[in-house]
Amino acid sequence: MPRADKLWSNDRVRPIMPDQLPPTEALRTTAPPIRVAIVEDQREIREYLATLLDSTPGFHCSGSYRSMEAALGPVLGDPPDIALLDIGLPGMSGIDGVRRLTAAAPKLLCLMLTVYEDDARIFEALCAGACGYLLKKTLPAGMLDSLKEAVAGGAPMSPEVAHRVITIFRDIRPPAQADYNLTPHEIRVLRLFADGYNYKTAATELGVTVHAISFHLRRIYEKLQVHSKTEAVAKAVQHRLLR
Repeated sequence: MPRADKLWSNDRVRPIMPDQLPPTEALRTTAPPIRVAIVEDQREIREYLATLLDSTPGFHCSGSYRSMEAALGPVLGDPPDIALLDIGLPGMSGIDGVRRLTAAAPKLLCLMLTVYEDDARIFEALCAGACGYLLKKTLPAGMLDSLKEAVAGGAPMSPEVAHRVITIFRDIRPPAQADYNLTPHEIRVLRLFADGYNYKTAATELGVTVHAISFHLRRIYEKLQVHSKTEAVAKAVQHRLLR
């Protein structure tokens, strides 16, 4: 394929203007590339992703980082179009990173790229604000297509993840009427956790101690008959308790 800004003819190079290019080539010279930040602790994967993006027309790696702590300042200082985040990172997890990034830059898209495909992490990542969830075994072409889909407003997921999400919602269809006798305060606590708060930030928001939050959560566990914060939030959403 000839270069977008040159046309070869009789072994001579003649510059051409964008309006002389075929439609796809003209678009390539005018549309800005999708800027992607990478947060991945494994150097080989991080460098491979950066090379893949920078060698593919229409994409640009705006920065690559081995931890969320290293990424927060540069990414929030000059937000890319989308951030590609691992979950299992040293220090702050990718899920906590999604909460921090989307709270500070609501228009920033965050796409998870991880080896984890369990229900709890999928649900927690999506509740935290991730726009999609890919497994690391995703082929390069599929990953690039997913980045385009996310920027276009979609919610890309690996097939295995999409299947898990469908199964979760199929299994948790609420009954015609669900009443777990939750108090208004317990519902407020659940709503905060659904919005991505943790024990400390929920306590600050409600003006109570972390111990009080733990007490309310234990009562919520008993009433909903669950054993974790993620299960409690999932059941509350499924049974429409947070409306």
